[in-house]
Order: sequence, then structure tokens, then C-alpha cells
Amino acid sequence: MIDMNDTKNELARTESLAFAHALAPSYSTQLGERLIGAYLIGSLAHGGFSHRYSDIDVALVTEDGLDAATLTTLRALAAEQDAALSQKLSVFWADRHFVMGRMPPLDRADYLDHAVAISERERVRPARPTRKEIRLYLKGEPFSNWIESAERFAKDDVLAPGDHKAFIRALLYPARLVYSWTHRQRHRRRGRSGQPRRALRSRACDHDRLVGRLARALSVARRAADALIGYGGVVRLGNKSRAGFDLIAQHGPCRK
Repeated sequence: MIDMNDTKNELARTESLAFAHALAPSYSTQLGERLIGAYLIGSLAHGGFSHRYSDIDVALVTEDGLDAATLTTLRALAAEQDAALSQKLSVFWADRHFVMGRMPPLDRADYLDHAVAISERERVRPARPTRKEIRLYLKGEPFSNWIESAERFAKDDVLAPGDHKAFIRALLYPARLVYSWTHRQRHRRRGRSGQPRRALRSRACDHDRLVGRLARALSVARRAADALIGYGGVVRLGNKSRAGFDLIAQHGPCRK
């Protein structure tokens, strides 16, 4: 039996790849010799792209970084190419030495291991982030933002139309965080990047009960995603959805 989600995922992936490749020439023209390389990273590069919640992650490496005006121009070029898909575009960037820009440790590691060039004149290879660097990053803004979202959704009775994607991502984020915390340094040797379901096969902070909690919360996420994607109205949250957030808000990855 054909899984309709697999079909939708593959169609979305094909459309996103075509969009990114079509965008590369306009970015090259706009940036000229400043552009060292443009790359696909994230799930569009290493697999697991989902029509539900995946972004189109593009990494730009330039000689001297990008300023706010240039980033605005690049977003406008993406909108000219495809207004709908441009809303899913997430641009990561760094200068030649990777000392400035928007390229957090996890994305830098992803660039090193999985980047797919869509325009390149030279491959620049920054230092690999250490496990300590990755963990310091995860314990900071990403974790704080996720806790804030989880606690908010655990209390909400309804979802506004603009909250649908944030709700799904907040449900799915724990598995990504757990995988990155425990395995991000090791996946290079396996040659593959982890998916949320793969992450659940791992030990989360050496605590099996946490994995079980995340598994239950993510089972809620998959049902929620099916219900929300493509629906633009207000959604009333059931007790099971709130219970899933109670689990992850109270027992989040690596939370003591």
C-alpha cells in the first residue's frame, strides 16, 4: 500500500529542490564574486524532508558575510521566484572564516557533513564544532524557546491559524534536541543524519523513561500534524494534545 504522506513528502521535496536550484543563479548574480558557495543543508540535503514542517534550508558562504540590506534583497528575489515556497526558505550564512553570520554549531556540522552545492567556486571547510560547543548552544536559546512554546501550548485550549506550524514543531523538537545532544558528534561516522523517529531509538540523556515520554508525545504530534496541515482555521485542542505537551514541558530533554 502506498503511503500518502510519502507521496506528499516526495512531491514537496521535488518542488523545493527545483525552487532552490532556480534561485541559485539570481543569488549568484546579486552577490557576484562575494559568493563562494550556495548549498542545500537540512532535510532537503540529508533526507527526511516533510511536507508538514520542513523548511528549505540554504547556506550561503561569502567572502565578507551579508548585511541586512542584502538579506532583504535575497528574500525579495526568492519571493519573485515563488511566493509560496519563499515562505519556507531559511537562509543560513557565514563569511569565509565562519566567524560571523547565521550558522549555529548544528548547522555548521550539517554543512560539513551533508551540504549539497547548488553554486560553488570553492569549498570552504570550517572547524568542526565540538560536543561542548554543541551542548552549550542547545542549552541556550533553542532550549529556552522550546520550553516557552511547550508550556504555552500545554495551557491552550485552542490553536489560532498562525500557531499551527509552531505547535507541530514544538511537539517534534524534543527528539531533534535529544539526538543532537547525545549523537551529533557520532553521526558523521555513520554517514547519516538522524530523523525524529531514529532519535527515539537512542537513549535520551541516558534516561530510558524520557525516551518513552517523547515517543508518546511524538505519537500525538503525528496525529496533530495530519489534522492541521492544510487547515487554516481555529483548532480546538483535545486533552491528549495538551497531555503530550504536559509530558515534554515537564520532562524535556536533559531537564533535571
